Amino acid sequence: MTARIYSPAKTAMQSGKGKASEWLVEFDRSSAKSIDPLMGYTSSGDTQAQVKLRFTNKEEAVAYAQKQGLAYRVEEPKQQKRRNSTYSDNFKFDRKVPWTH
Repeated sequence: MTARIYSPAKTAMQSGKGKASEWLVEFDRSSAKSIDPLMGYTSSGDTQAQVKLRFTNKEEAVAYAQKQGLAYRVEEPKQQKRRNSTYSDNFKFDRKVPWTH
């Protein structure tokens, strides 16, 4: 069973970096989900897929995986591509691109 260690991205509804500083350990699925033919619910016999362990930094998450003898992979967070600007920057005199309606 392989564990995935990553830092979740902030949701579209967040303006701050609320939970983006924590690291999660999740286990990969060992069996596929199945669909119940009568009700249409999806289910799985894999209970490890429901487990999410939270850590304050990457080193603690890696240390936990090593201590438990888990095979793991670390996914580094992607850097933010959008530059932060203020509303008043739209009306600067020396803008590179003219601002219009």
